[in-house]
Amino acid sequence: MVSTEIQEYIVQLRKPLPSYVTEMELYAKEHHVPIMDPVSMEAMLNILQLKKPKRILEIGTAIGYSAIRMALSLPECEIITIERDEERFQFAKQNIHKAGLTARIKVIEGDALEAAEEVKYEGPYDALFIDAAKGQYMRFHDTYAEHVQSGGIIISDNVLFRGLVAEEEVVEKRFRSMVKKLKQYNKFLMEHPDYSTTIYPIGDGIAVSIKEK
Repeated sequence: MVSTEIQEYIVQLRKPLPSYVTEMELYAKEHHVPIMDPVSMEAMLNILQLKKPKRILEIGTAIGYSAIRMALSLPECEIITIERDEERFQFAKQNIHKAGLTARIKVIEGDALEAAEEVKYEGPYDALFIDAAKGQYMRFHDTYAEHVQSGGIIISDNVLFRGLVAEEEVVEKRFRSMVKKLKQYNKFLMEHPDYSTTIYPIGDGIAVSIKEK
């Protein structure tokens, strides 16, 4: 995992962001809203710029930070994103409107495991970004990976979860079940014959899977 000092150094080197984006980062930090780590975000955006997806499905909108960053980096891309928390859903819509991106980002309110039918009709997708409940990653994958086209990518955030996935036994009982499921998910991705997957030890860990079939 990258040290805090290195992460801060990389963040300082970023190109200037719109004021509303930095405001979202500050809000997330102050209110403990889980948004993507800035270093992981920059890496993901770089990968997406290389792939040039036209349509992205995001599981876990939160306050709209990742969707907005993706839309800004990919001006020809449309994003469908799902959020089950009503307060965050409303806040995300406000942020997306403020960014002038309502025409390219559609936010669906609901549980991602129950919104499959609505999401299906918005596809197919060139990329799937999973950044929601960590213990449900396998279920999210099972539900939505089939809507990603061959040659598309699936990006999963937080797959190393504080480095705990590398421990033989997790000390904190409250994390044991989730970490166990993340380990199973990582193993599934790495061994799956239809994917070429790399796990990058940046931020909280991101898995990038290219769908080959």
